[in-house]
Amino acid sequence: MKGLNTKKVIITGAASGIGRATAQRFYQEGSEIILIDMPPIEETELKAMFPERMTYIQGNVTNKDDLAKIQTEMDKGFDVLINNAGITRDATIAKMTDDQWDSVIAVNLTAVWKLSQMAATKLKELGKGGVILNAASVVAHYGNFGQSNYVATKAGVIGMTKTLAKELGKSGIRVNAVAPGFIGTPMVRAMPEKVIQMMEEKSPLKRMGEPEEIAAAYAFLASDDAKFISGTCLNVDGALVIG
Repeated sequence: MKGLNTKKVIITGAASGIGRATAQRFYQEGSEIILIDMPPIEETELKAMFPERMTYIQGNVTNKDDLAKIQTEMDKGFDVLINNAGITRDATIAKMTDDQWDSVIAVNLTAVWKLSQMAATKLKELGKGGVILNAASVVAHYGNFGQSNYVATKAGVIGMTKTLAKELGKSGIRVNAVAPGFIGTPMVRAMPEKVIQMMEEKSPLKRMGEPEEIAAAYAFLASDDAKFISGTCLNVDGALVIG
């Protein structure tokens, strides 16, 4: 992808699944990568995968002290922030607890806002534009049983993305979202076979997507090939949602 070999890219939730695939894609493109996630055990494995041009920050995107670590890295200069970290705490509205609601809002929405605010402030100061990419989901478009908290965050991320694109465009900062459909991450692949079959049957392409396909969308939107794309939500879902 055009220009990625000159980029410094910050990726949250980077230790596994879509986050790790995204780190791999940007590394292959020649980017310098700053990876953020909670499991300390992943650092050794990631350093083996990325022997150069990689920094790992063990941190929780909802923790004030860990956000300060990320701010320190931002202060060294960067080009792209990918807000990929996210959690689920599923339950129907009748059974969902305050903690289930609050924890999902904190990680999937509030942390995205806070990191975007930090990134926008620094990118404006650097004065060379930049890119903020946010993880949405196709469930933001049609809802999903037992996920009122998760769906609310992803719908909020799409609205935030469009608003920030309008606010930051004059500073040359592009803001976009990627909305995955059913993706075959290791966690999903571990689900019962009948659940996997249900997901595949719902897709017009009759399969789940792969983490690398979401990573490709992030890479495109971060690249100079997409330098006139801002304020969009790109569905990567095999036509699961149209319209």
